Amino acid sequence: MYHVEGLRQPDIAARLHVTQSKVSRLLKEAVGLGVVRTVVVTPPGVFAELEYALRERYGLRDVVIAGTQSDDEASVLGAIGAAGAAYVESTLLPGDRIGISSRSVSLLAVVEAMAPVPARSAEVVVQILGAIGNPAVQVQATRLTDRLAELTGAEPVYLVAPGVVASLEVRDGLLADPYISRAVAAWGELTTVLVGIGSMSTSPQRLSSGPAFPPGDLESLAAGGAVGDVCLNFFDRDGEPVRSGLHDRVLGISADQLRRVPRRIGVGGGPLKVDAIRGAIRGGWIDVLVTDQHTARRLLA
Repeated sequence: MYHVEGLRQPDIAARLHVTQSKVSRLLKEAVGLGVVRTVVVTPPGVFAELEYALRERYGLRDVVIAGTQSDDEASVLGAIGAAGAAYVESTLLPGDRIGISSRSVSLLAVVEAMAPVPARSAEVVVQILGAIGNPAVQVQATRLTDRLAELTGAEPVYLVAPGVVASLEVRDGLLADPYISRAVAAWGELTTVLVGIGSMSTSPQRLSSGPAFPPGDLESLAAGGAVGDVCLNFFDRDGEPVRSGLHDRVLGISADQLRRVPRRIGVGGGPLKVDAIRGAIRGGWIDVLVTDQHTARRLLA
């Protein structure tokens, strides 16, 4: 009557002339005896078991896996952009203070896929890394911050500065600027960060953005075992920081500041980024992962 005919418990009790508590007890007993079994059929394009396996393996707070027909970079970007947009839209809270990196085609895909939130869903959106690459790509930094703030009804806080400068002295001089210091001060109050996961492997997107820093810096990082970065904080396969001469010339959120943020959402996928994503998870650089099913299976292999 309950599971097949869809009757409510009070209706069953009236028909059988028994108490409702007895109906409830018999239903529980039926489950205990195996007379009634629950079967969950996962819809196509949903990867609940894979998400659970990744959460358990790496101790992540949450995992969102997007379905994609192929493993090429364009397909992966489109899929994780849509999945990341849905996740961000549904999990932001009105008081959230969001930090967003400036250097990621994955984040650009997320923000471009987002729809405006009906009510204000964040307090501020803060840029946490200066602009990187050629001038055309540097415009993306402001665009990301501005667009996410517009979509969430938040106040934008820009970091109007290059992401990599010539020396420590230049960086310290820029940090004295009141507009830049305002953004830097806001990093300590963030509740969520939205970051891309950079890989030391060369991709078409990385090439198109132009050189972010001299080849000597990359060679030094590679020699130190670096596999990837989050906001130009480089790390090895185990997620341990890899320092180089670049470290003191970066104008962006530090490793300690980043890892103190309560929720750290990393977006990335594709075969070139597997080692970088694994390192980012192991090192605690991110605790929420948005990726595709092919990358997820490689992370579990």
